[in-house]
Amino acid sequence: MKNGPVRVGIIGSQFQADCHAAAIGMIPDDMSVEAVASPTASHAQALAARYGIARVYSDYKELAKDPAIEAVSITAPNVLHCEMAVALAQAGKHVICEKPLCVTLDEADRMIEACRANGVLLLYGESLFFTPKYVKAKEMADSGAFGKVHLIKQSEKHFGPHAEWFWDVKRAGGGALFDLGCHGIGFAYWFLGRPKLLSVYSHLGTYVHGDKTKLDDEAVTVVEFAGNAFSIIENSWARRGGMDDRIEVYGEGGLTIANLQMGNALPTYSEYGFGYAVEKAPTTTGWSYPVFEELWNYGFPQEMHHFARAIRGLEAPQATGEDGKVVLEAIFAAYASAGLGQKVHFPFKPTAERPVDEWLNRRNA
Repeated sequence: MKNGPVRVGIIGSQFQADCHAAAIGMIPDDMSVEAVASPTASHAQALAARYGIARVYSDYKELAKDPAIEAVSITAPNVLHCEMAVALAQAGKHVICEKPLCVTLDEADRMIEACRANGVLLLYGESLFFTPKYVKAKEMADSGAFGKVHLIKQSEKHFGPHAEWFWDVKRAGGGALFDLGCHGIGFAYWFLGRPKLLSVYSHLGTYVHGDKTKLDDEAVTVVEFAGNAFSIIENSWARRGGMDDRIEVYGEGGLTIANLQMGNALPTYSEYGFGYAVEKAPTTTGWSYPVFEELWNYGFPQEMHHFARAIRGLEAPQATGEDGKVVLEAIFAAYASAGLGQKVHFPFKPTAERPVDEWLNRRNA
């Protein structure tokens, strides 16, 4: 087993790459970012300058050849996740892949098998497993505070993604449900102890952003789990005012509610504006809710700390490629449900390659 900080490369150079670089910078004893790869040279150079990253590559395949790199974080468009993960695994690098894992179930299997065959970890970037408020809620539930938990609500909403590729069906693989619902489905699955999925029902629509995408910008999904429990997942790319992320947990003996942004926000009014307040907030003129220690409250440094320990063999990975595949299976079923207008039961076999096609094909028929 190697010692010292895990030497990491990042593929990508925009919003999520910045989150990973900043989070890793908060845990210097565990990880260090040694290289970044991006075809957009100006973005990569800017990221490297911000975080003191030594090497910049224009091609991720060159990063994969870097002998100093032990693990690589993939923050590229969803459609590239599989190809990159397989190439990195074959190069002997541990893979940290941002959610969603990929865009098809076949790709998920290829990623899992490539990492297994090459003796490297496939670590799934689900930050809600590490978000302090949500971790505390699970600790209370596991201690029996609420009795038998039967309902978990999770919602994530904002006015749309930060990069143009998210609006593109082929590059993104899905809309608000795919982008944000993977958080809620993954969270409920983890919170309940990874039970089997029984059924999914979903309503989707394009209500606000039809001028720029065919994808869903509003989604409400109900997932039934074995053990007499269910979750309600609400996702939106059409909510004004910045990010809103919250959970509600209900048991026969109690409940807990957590709002990720508001509990650590400063209600603020400004006639003039003041720069950054919170993720996805378009303005700080008037009322806004700036947050402090944002990355810590989202759980990114804690996630990377855990991944570093998993790579060093000190902890068993708790956010894996297998988790990401289960989430994909639920999302496939949710898009199919929205297209059919009825509940979909498991085991479920999709009839389209990508999850969103289950919905788009029937909507356009």
